[in-house]
Amino acid sequence: MLRVLPTLLLLVLTIYALVECIQTEPSRQRNLPKALWLLLILVLPLIGPIAWFLAGRPGPAGRGRGTNRPPYPRGPDDDPDFLRNL
Repeated sequence: MLRVLPTLLLLVLTIYALVECIQTEPSRQRNLPKALWLLLILVLPLIGPIAWFLAGRPGPAGRGRGTNRPPYPRGPDDDPDFLRNL
């Protein structure tokens, strides 16, 4: 059983990375296009998924470059035109 465990873990890691890469919107992926990420994950079984998790997939919501923030203005009190008309 201990011989099969590393192979099984590698298979699960690769499948998880593939599914996550396929489901991620291309505009949110980092560093490479989706086709290259898929190729990298499939061709390099251990390095590819690890590279995807570290450098390819989008970060958690609310952190990073602000791509998940609502567009300005967020409310009437933040809108300069609204405040000018008061």
